[in-house]
Amino acid sequence: MTKEEAKKKIETLRKELREANYKYYVLAQPDMSDYEFDKKLEELQKLEQTYPEFYDPNSPTQRVGGEPTTEFKTVRHKYPMLSLEKSYNIQDLKDWIKRISKMVAENFSFCVELKYDGVSLSNQYLDKKLVQSLTRGDGIYGDDVTTNARTIRTLPMILRGNDVPREVFARGEVMISKKNFERINIEQRKTGLPTYMNARNLASGTLKLLDPKIVAKRNLDFIAYFMLGEELPVDNQYDALKKLEEWGFFVPHDYKKAKNLDEVMDFILDWGVKRFDFPYDTDGIVVKVNEFEVQKKLGYTAKSPRWAMAYKFPAEQKLTKLLGVDFQVGRTGKVTPVANLAPVKLAGTIVKRATLHNEDNMKKLDLHEGDYVYVEKAGEVIPQVVGVEKSKRQPGAKPINFIDHCPVCNTPLVKQGADYFCVNTTTCEPQIKAQIEHFVSRKAMDIDGLGPETIELLFKEGLIHNVADLYQLKTDDLKDLERLGQKSAKNIISSIEKSKNQPFDRVLFGLGIRHVGATAAKILAHHFKNIDNLMQASKEDIMAINGIGPKIAESIQNYFSNPQNQKLIQKLRQAGLNFEENQEHKVIDQKLDGKRFVISGSFAHFSRDGLKESIEKHGGKVMSSVSKNTDYLLAGEKPGPSKVNKAQSLEIPIISEDDYLKMIS
Repeated sequence: MTKEEAKKKIETLRKELREANYKYYVLAQPDMSDYEFDKKLEELQKLEQTYPEFYDPNSPTQRVGGEPTTEFKTVRHKYPMLSLEKSYNIQDLKDWIKRISKMVAENFSFCVELKYDGVSLSNQYLDKKLVQSLTRGDGIYGDDVTTNARTIRTLPMILRGNDVPREVFARGEVMISKKNFERINIEQRKTGLPTYMNARNLASGTLKLLDPKIVAKRNLDFIAYFMLGEELPVDNQYDALKKLEEWGFFVPHDYKKAKNLDEVMDFILDWGVKRFDFPYDTDGIVVKVNEFEVQKKLGYTAKSPRWAMAYKFPAEQKLTKLLGVDFQVGRTGKVTPVANLAPVKLAGTIVKRATLHNEDNMKKLDLHEGDYVYVEKAGEVIPQVVGVEKSKRQPGAKPINFIDHCPVCNTPLVKQGADYFCVNTTTCEPQIKAQIEHFVSRKAMDIDGLGPETIELLFKEGLIHNVADLYQLKTDDLKDLERLGQKSAKNIISSIEKSKNQPFDRVLFGLGIRHVGATAAKILAHHFKNIDNLMQASKEDIMAINGIGPKIAESIQNYFSNPQNQKLIQKLRQAGLNFEENQEHKVIDQKLDGKRFVISGSFAHFSRDGLKESIEKHGGKVMSSVSKNTDYLLAGEKPGPSKVNKAQSLEIPIISEDDYLKMIS
């Protein structure tokens, strides 16, 4: 066989196997026997080994898994993966619909879909080929699990159809079917290994395994539910789902258009029963504004899109005995009552402890010693006590009351709203330890080797009293401590030193300011540029930022008005941490002075992200769609016809890449 003949045979086999895979896994209409499929796959593997120059990462042979990886790279999402606002009752849905109806003038419809209880994954395709798969991560950065994702047979590696944009992102959920989950647990029992509690956790753990061959054996599925890109061939969510299926994705047909709340309710009531017969775990319904243009107008908060809401099905409840109540002190000083329970299996996990939330909730429950309580998982994640079976209460049982002093440092508690707080932020051990744990966490300073046990040890030895003390540690301080040694000590010190390179937004998040999450920290860092500007900002200045509300603004002011926190920041400055946004994010001049650009097509000197950054550096702004407020359509090779036509109809100047370079020169 000549090299050219081998190339043709390889291409033919790949095409036949992709088509067979699509018909079997997506359409459920197999037209090739398992034996024939395996023989063709074996033939293809041998040819690819003989002719390695024809290697293709998207070949069907990659479905069986390649060589083990050593780590997963963290990569920034081009489009943030935000979480959905959640509702647990119909009134929330009604209020949401009223709220968004006031925000836009035009009529709109809804697309109602099942909420799959799996692991979110974003897949990037260039020229129809899968190039990268990222987990949600913190919504801004995700882990690159492309090698493992290629083993998922319901995730196409090459898209079908002639209307696929040059770049498109397909998002969805990685799942393990109920049938497959049971099969895996049967195999575990046969080999004497422990069984898995639930399919979602198994899917999540499988996707992060370092050996793709093991991932392939688990038979993960990918259910697509959203597309993103610059030049999409559809303008609404309902058609997008149909288009995803045309391109080769697995999209169950359990979605519909809805004109109003009544039609949404019909879908919810229908699936409240039908979900138990669905092949995959579902924990609710997702309601999305159908039209993409209306979605753009509604926009986003710091955490979620305004144009979508998840309605969660009622949670499973179990009755168990209350053994006692502990009071835990958190990072912000908030004191939370926690019920200790007789172990009970709930939503796939064994529950021994459950939150009681606050004093008001305890009073409402009227808890007594030895009560039997109803437990459920809030959002099917956090166990909580939701009721008491008073018929089982023993005569003479004593009521359980909330405490009035910190259970650790005995400081009188201060009530703020519904919660009690220990205001001793300087010597209350649980607060300080939790603050340090937060500071070293992956989303913040990402310091390896400093888990809760090590932090407890360092605290016990008097080596650290706050986060600034970490930067005074030396290898000799650690090497003789229990469970450490010279190598571990060196690694910890090296990771602490490396953390000094973390950007300003991560440092800001790491400070642990109440209500300031990772997303809000990014927004604040980008807006204020440095810590001094933020510290001097008024509450009104902070609240004026899109996505930042009064709670965050007030919390920031309270934090920076505390002299102890001011001293801490000064120590961290002296240690060399970044309290200023990197130079490349700064505006270098005002040559474009607020001019609004829409970008379309591809460019010789810039990537799309690079061009956006360049415009912003010179004082301009980038918009996603052409409108009467657009100043220029910056068109490269193969610009979107719809954008060009709209710009022409509105008489908006269409400029080339060369024109743009002249503007900024």
